[in-house]
Amino acid sequence: MEKILYIIRHGETDLNKKGIVQGRGVNSPLNETGLKQAELFYEFYKSVPFEKLFTSTLLRTHQTVDGFIQSGIPWEQLEGLDEISWGIYEGKEQTEEVLSGFLALTQGWCNGELDSCVENGETPNQVKKRQEQAIDYILNTMSTHSKVLVCMHGRAIRLLLCLLLGIDLSRMDEFPHTNTALYKVLYDGVRFEIIDFYNISHLEGIDSEWIK
Repeated sequence: MEKILYIIRHGETDLNKKGIVQGRGVNSPLNETGLKQAELFYEFYKSVPFEKLFTSTLLRTHQTVDGFIQSGIPWEQLEGLDEISWGIYEGKEQTEEVLSGFLALTQGWCNGELDSCVENGETPNQVKKRQEQAIDYILNTMSTHSKVLVCMHGRAIRLLLCLLLGIDLSRMDEFPHTNTALYKVLYDGVRFEIIDFYNISHLEGIDSEWIK
């Protein structure tokens, strides 16, 4: 019954670099650095026999795994893998006012206030509901002893790992992320286990500008 999910964050975008809030409602492309990160990830993992690719509906995830898509691996987009919506903060620079709002919100989440959100945004519990549907769908499409590649977003990955491990969403910040960082998660038919934690080996030995 073993199945393995290779879960990665998308590559860098200009908005990442400039500190502008993205979220579910901003569909930005990868920049030069992000495309290089995607290329390095593909070269490192192209020999893995992935049965299928799953991404969010946002362009930056599609571009990150484009090498695998072009190699002919079946690909599907799932809304459940989209980034959390940051509501009225999306598209804004991280000014002192925005940063203080983020800090208050994320601190509240760490304190268990999981039904709070930015105005017009999503709560962690709302994201969890759509992620549950996505994971059920992914597992039901996987054959025994198979591997799939899942490309999504930073905050969404943190929430997803909590969901898979069966731990409270308030612990989401225990999972670091950077562009194209990898988490490998084993499913034995009963429970999930992280078997590779925050792997960025494909970025080693290159200029530090690619690691953000």
